[in-house]
Amino acid sequence: MNNNITEELKIGDRFPLTIKRIGINGEGIGFFKHVIVFVPSAVPEDVIVCEVVDLHPRFINGKIHKIRTRSPYRNEDVTPLASQVGGLEFAHIKYEDQLKFKADILKESLEKYKPHAYEHYTIKPTVPSPQQEKYRNKAQFPIQLVDGKIKCGLYKNGTQELVDLTEMPTQMDLTMTAMRKIVQIIEDLGLPVYDPKAKSGILSMIIIRQSVEFNQLQVTFVTRSPKFLKERQVIEAINKEIPEVCSISQNINLQDQGPVWGDETKLLWGDQYLKEDINGSIFNLSPRAFLQLNSLQTDKLYDLATKALNPSKDDILLDAYCGVGTIGITLADQVKKVYGIEIIPEAIEDAKKNAELNDVDNAEYFVGSVDEVYPKLLAQDIDPTALIVDPPRVGLDDKLIQTILNNRPEKLVYISCNPSTLAKDLTALTRKYRVDYLQPVDMFPQTPHVETIVKFSRR
Repeated sequence: MNNNITEELKIGDRFPLTIKRIGINGEGIGFFKHVIVFVPSAVPEDVIVCEVVDLHPRFINGKIHKIRTRSPYRNEDVTPLASQVGGLEFAHIKYEDQLKFKADILKESLEKYKPHAYEHYTIKPTVPSPQQEKYRNKAQFPIQLVDGKIKCGLYKNGTQELVDLTEMPTQMDLTMTAMRKIVQIIEDLGLPVYDPKAKSGILSMIIIRQSVEFNQLQVTFVTRSPKFLKERQVIEAINKEIPEVCSISQNINLQDQGPVWGDETKLLWGDQYLKEDINGSIFNLSPRAFLQLNSLQTDKLYDLATKALNPSKDDILLDAYCGVGTIGITLADQVKKVYGIEIIPEAIEDAKKNAELNDVDNAEYFVGSVDEVYPKLLAQDIDPTALIVDPPRVGLDDKLIQTILNNRPEKLVYISCNPSTLAKDLTALTRKYRVDYLQPVDMFPQTPHVETIVKFSRR
């Protein structure tokens, strides 16, 4: 920011602003005297009075003081929760426009990193989700004792202040009903809930996963101690009040900060796994297993990835970042052999059991990081002809990219959950591959998140 503007503005100042585009976190973007301004809940073509919240050397954070001209993209029927908790950053935008803006976010990431020939990429229209609300099959609800009252829900945007939730538009009804009933059981039994001020209490989170196909629930209590007080009474009450619960576990996490999950998870009652159907295959899911959060759209995502891969009976498929084996197992009958790699040992155990469950006998699984295991397979003369990568948000490891470029498997499909790291990875991958097309898929309606399938062919 030039000195004049720094001197000119202070926090609380207001100025007129026209919103030009959407940022990668769903905020509106405008320009004040050539300086970029980020405004949450603003939409392209809004004309607003912007109030300065924060000043930085190169940008301004603002908020809407008043909307002078409302954008045609605005959804006027927006839940009040959208301004309180995360996961609803796009709720103020009409759904058909959310889809367009997601493709725009993808384009912006490509423009930032400029992979080879990006101006000529085909970006297909974003595939809509069959459900725009009540689609999430899993939720992690922090539970706390705040001023003597139990609260359970989600954190207020950008804070550690807990919003007590009775509803959440993106969450399935059964999950929300079960959460409220469990909170009532905890209150009735007087279980020691975590108090962040006093740093006391044991129970800190309730995690619920729902099977869409079988209408069952898997409940996990995260505790700050190995002890689980009144375990039998809790189980009896849940059995009575929520018959859909088929599995109850305890995860022990002694840390105040850091990841949600501790290392140890133990089954307290019921089935070890929750079952779900994906494209006609049945999958066992342990509490920590990764599964896409939008079950109905997952079928579509895998169909589109399969179409992009175009598998044949001669293909040796490497399913990188395979999780519990979902993609490889759904493709197993279309290829000669599947090799799956995943760094989480429990996920690989689940994958092996899932292959068995679906009578898949041509799949083999390895624990480890993909960048280390893939070269080891090559050293054993296992040379995949087809490769699907579905990495976490950080994208592909540099060493893995180098291995891909050195071996150039004929078929390559990248499923990305982060446009920025995808665009960065494309700058390297396009040295040896051509991008045939990018297919955005909306897995997370009401949010700026977009999943993207990239089909490559060798240059």
